Amino acid sequence: MPELPHEIMKGTTTIGIVFNGGVVLATEKRATMGNLVASKTAKKVYKIAPRIGMTIAGGVGDAQQLARIIQVEASLYEIRRAKLMSVGAVSTLLSNYLNQNRYYPYYVQLLVGGVDDRGPSVYSVDALGGASREDDIVATGSGSPIAYGLLEDGYRPGMSEEEAVDLAVRSLRSAMRRDVGSGENINVVVITQEKYEEKKLPGLSRNAPEAAN
Repeated sequence: MPELPHEIMKGTTTIGIVFNGGVVLATEKRATMGNLVASKTAKKVYKIAPRIGMTIAGGVGDAQQLARIIQVEASLYEIRRAKLMSVGAVSTLLSNYLNQNRYYPYYVQLLVGGVDDRGPSVYSVDALGGASREDDIVATGSGSPIAYGLLEDGYRPGMSEEEAVDLAVRSLRSAMRRDVGSGENINVVVITQEKYEEKKLPGLSRNAPEAAN
């Protein structure tokens, strides 16, 4: 099996946080090609189902193709079974698909988060098909070691939506200050049983000041 090029897995920061009643998925918007900033408005959060989202890190083309495949599979599942896929089922499907393609791998690292009959949850899925459920916080990409510093310090069980969004934003801004592969603006999605909402966060950029604790 070919070894995954280490550099392909770099160049972004994505975050998943489980709060009381829902999930926050957050990313920055910089896309890089080596030392080149290829895009300042890259989309890194995709809606997979009415209450499930997916963040991407790695190869943009691979990630977009996977998002399209899983969106179709989730729609077909709903039509055939008259019910929505669970977050765990989407993660398992992604895991199986990636594992089957490990000799010609998709260079991605994904977070799948949302709310189903079992409540809110976030799963981490790697390029070779490994999937693991995260109970509280998770981060991927080159800026994740920096983001984890704030996430692990600031997270507590039972956080409110507002607290979780604030923690995600502060963690991303910290990563954007120190990781050259992460930058520009921030995209935050909040998923609960009642909504899939992209939060409006005007004025956020790489140089925006840290929010007070």
